[in-house]
Amino acid sequence: MATNNNLDNLQPRSVWAHFATLCAIPRPSLHEAALREHLIEWARARGITAIVDDAGNLILKKPASPGCEAIPGVILQGHLDMVCQANAGTRHDFERDPIRAVVRDGWVVAEDTTLGADNGIGVALALAALEEPGLIHPPLEVLLTVNEESGMDGARGLAPSTLRGKTLINLDTEEWGHFYLGCAGGVDVEVRHDCAQKNVLSDYALLRFEVSGLRGGHSGIDIHLVRGNAIKLLAEALRDLSAHTDLRLIEMKGGTARNAIPREAFAMCALPVAVAASIDEWVRHRREAWRQRYAESDANVSFVCRHDDMPPSDSISRTEQERLLAFLDTTASGVSSMSDAFPGVVDTSDNLGVVALEQGTFRATFKVRSLHDARADALADKLISLAVSYALRAWKEGAYPGWTPNPASDLLALCQQVFTVQFGQHASLQVIHAGLECGLLAASHPHLDMVSFGPDIRGAHAPGERVEIASVARCWQLIKAVLQALAKVNSYSKVK
Repeated sequence: MATNNNLDNLQPRSVWAHFATLCAIPRPSLHEAALREHLIEWARARGITAIVDDAGNLILKKPASPGCEAIPGVILQGHLDMVCQANAGTRHDFERDPIRAVVRDGWVVAEDTTLGADNGIGVALALAALEEPGLIHPPLEVLLTVNEESGMDGARGLAPSTLRGKTLINLDTEEWGHFYLGCAGGVDVEVRHDCAQKNVLSDYALLRFEVSGLRGGHSGIDIHLVRGNAIKLLAEALRDLSAHTDLRLIEMKGGTARNAIPREAFAMCALPVAVAASIDEWVRHRREAWRQRYAESDANVSFVCRHDDMPPSDSISRTEQERLLAFLDTTASGVSSMSDAFPGVVDTSDNLGVVALEQGTFRATFKVRSLHDARADALADKLISLAVSYALRAWKEGAYPGWTPNPASDLLALCQQVFTVQFGQHASLQVIHAGLECGLLAASHPHLDMVSFGPDIRGAHAPGERVEIASVARCWQLIKAVLQALAKVNSYSKVK
């Protein structure tokens, strides 16, 4: 298996050089400032106008090629931030450490963390277009938004009429050979509860239960793959154990992002000493049952119990414990319905992404998605009703609209024509069960004609994320050809 840590030898060289920069400068959501400042300096050194709007978005502008000044402008769009996930035991500070990307078997991969190809490759492609010598193009804008992954705040805060272009190419989808013309909208559901606590008796032992080894993944794109949710599995196990012995729940944590399927979760518990001494057999049985259940999708699931010599601290009350575990065990997490209009595409889903119980304070976060905004809202209301039935506080926040498909799009027709000429085959049309910023951009700029495409990316939002090198090259070829087609007035007017 060949491995090469050097991205410098990859083609197209300009695209991979920009991606290497994005790997070198940390860019978690809400921490994009250092990268943004670097790109401002890069742009100004090349005579490219750089503007930061009130939401923190970076907008780069380049005049049209000579003779193309009167042609409607085009916008290339992506987001600066990335989802930050690392395997258990991996020491990586996403606010300080660069991403360690390696080349393996035709892919660029981060083995123990997320790579940030979502959406670093899209950003790199847009930046390369700005500096490509000899490229004929209309007036060109590059919109690089902030905090897409944890709230879409950049797109949400973009003021109307900020963008001058008439067409927009979103570079944030992850399957080559498809043009995306619609996406799911979404809303978060937050659940909170302050638990009564009580002392744990001295004849109880302190144990740490850990669920790990799961594949995780993107809570939209991968939600139909029936992968294990570490929070759900841990709650299932603890609820079962609590029904057979005097379990005392002290602390619980699982997941790190609402838009990533949780790969790991743990709980600190107290059990009677006699029960704790024989718990390993129960743990082994539970682990083997899960491995059979997820034999095809998550066969490496691990469940272990670690004994701690420290005396147990205060636990939540037995009543509170039963309430929380029942809620976590019974609440929906996964596919709610499939699309009738788009075979094989998820219509509505939710993901229990984050749970924390610390010093009696409980919180949980769900990401709800749907191709129909009303259905997302209805599923969120069901989650809230379930939470309230267990005497928990719950509410919705962070809603964003879906992107309604427009099969009659002039830009889509042009892109299809160009794709066929460049690659000798037809691209398929898709909608995606994930949140693209196109829905919010359409709300603030209703005149925009939009389409989305990108290279092959696998494992987004999970360690081991990778992007195929050959598909990046094809994506670059397509972007240049589309921009040059848009620069020809007659070419675009024929589509209309």
